[in-house]
Amino acid sequence: MKLVKSLLLGSAAGLIAVGGAQAADLPVKAKAVEYVKICSLYGAGFYYIPGTDTCIKLGGYLRAEVALNTNSDFSGQLTGNNGARNRLTNYYTIRAREDLNIDTRTATEYGVVRTFFDGVFSWTTGNYNGTGSAFGGTAYSGTLALNTSGATPALVGSSINGTDGNTSAGSLGVYYAFIQFAGFTMGKAVSQFDAPWTNYPGNNFDSLPGGSGTVTGITQFSYTADFGQGVTASFSAEDPTAYMQAGNQNLSGASVAGMVGGAYGVNAIGGSRSPNLVGAVRVDQAWGLFQASVAAHDNHVAYYGATEPTGHPDDKWGWAVQLALSIKNIPTGAGDTINVQAVYTDGATRYNFQNLAGSSYSMFSGASTAGSYQSVGFANAPDTVYITGGSQETVKTWGFRGAYTHNWDPYWNTSLYGAYAQAQFGTVAKTALCGATGTGGVFGGLAGVTACNPDFAVGSVGVITRWTPVKNLTFSADLNWLRVDQKYAGSFAYGGGGTTAKPAAVYDLKDQDTVTLLLRAQRNW
Repeated sequence: MKLVKSLLLGSAAGLIAVGGAQAADLPVKAKAVEYVKICSLYGAGFYYIPGTDTCIKLGGYLRAEVALNTNSDFSGQLTGNNGARNRLTNYYTIRAREDLNIDTRTATEYGVVRTFFDGVFSWTTGNYNGTGSAFGGTAYSGTLALNTSGATPALVGSSINGTDGNTSAGSLGVYYAFIQFAGFTMGKAVSQFDAPWTNYPGNNFDSLPGGSGTVTGITQFSYTADFGQGVTASFSAEDPTAYMQAGNQNLSGASVAGMVGGAYGVNAIGGSRSPNLVGAVRVDQAWGLFQASVAAHDNHVAYYGATEPTGHPDDKWGWAVQLALSIKNIPTGAGDTINVQAVYTDGATRYNFQNLAGSSYSMFSGASTAGSYQSVGFANAPDTVYITGGSQETVKTWGFRGAYTHNWDPYWNTSLYGAYAQAQFGTVAKTALCGATGTGGVFGGLAGVTACNPDFAVGSVGVITRWTPVKNLTFSADLNWLRVDQKYAGSFAYGGGGTTAKPAAVYDLKDQDTVTLLLRAQRNW
């Protein structure tokens, strides 16, 4: 691979030189081609860009994977048709992905100037939405379907994801794009709040709660001070709009149908008036790592109604704190590790229920009592809630996640991992949804409901085994089980859901489970 990189860089330099010669009309003496030289200043894989003192390293991976029992590559059956477990969703998702990263570094009188770019080109199984056709047909969005008796054409409510699923299409994702200079990081990079393993203490499965995980980068302006001996401190201003807003919900718009669908009101984020403010201290040494992180998040809400005179609640600042610990080379074997972290949030939910895990659940399964059609479990954790005319009330959460990785030999390793998180609501939310005594409000007063409480917990455990037959080629199998522990009990008459094809019937209130198997082959280069 080093030879290939040298040839590519050398060829590019040669083409530039030839192009310059062809552009000249007068005969001149051709300059000697400057071959690519190895740059040993920054580790293996760096080469000098010809004619400059800048070093460059190319890297990446090619990945092929399939996730079974889900229509999402990174999640389980948690919401929508996927959580409804009906015929209107995929039962597997396949993805092929090429990752390319470009790392450049230049030594200056102020220290090293670094730029880093990481982009991914992905092809993913298309997602389907809709309820099929009343005439018994099946089609994609905008297609007319006839039944066998030749009835009048009807627009069918099914659609396919047009981003990844079309012929010769696919998608481009920009994960990281940043400049580092004199201790500053400017651009899209992993949040300074995150533990070094982001969402992956030992797993491939993306949807673990229990900590922050900006695996695709977050736009920021950060400064890191290095005190030596592996001790650093960082302060960062980070853009929350893409990944760090779990929602600000007006409970005056709550309904039974909305709650069953995983929404407790009308989301009314008014925009972003302040970046998230993040600070972290890290000790990184041969024995492992310790990190403490804090963050502040401004919750800025729109108006109570459609116009300015309806008024609005004041902004409400939320916050989060996280501790992370990694222990390397434990006595069970060479290279074995333990990674753990714990987090508490108050009005900053995404630092626990990270964006790939989400914080909304609507899951159906078989009924548990006679006379019920099916059972359902639902939950939601925004950043704040409020009612029209009232103030924002923060949602409090806590959680943890971790993994133990054991190396059987140089070719095989196995990780056991798990996560757990709870969300807890205050008086405003519980009164609006369940009544002051738990027997009223939007949901608590329904016939058959014997317990009403929007608090909930999510737990997940899994095991992953990896086989690396040759260097940089790894095959893995990741089996994950996830449970939503909701606090509602009894049964209720549900009016049905058109988008999930659920009929009007009696449904039991019950905790829900999902199991996902993720198989992956990855070649790093």
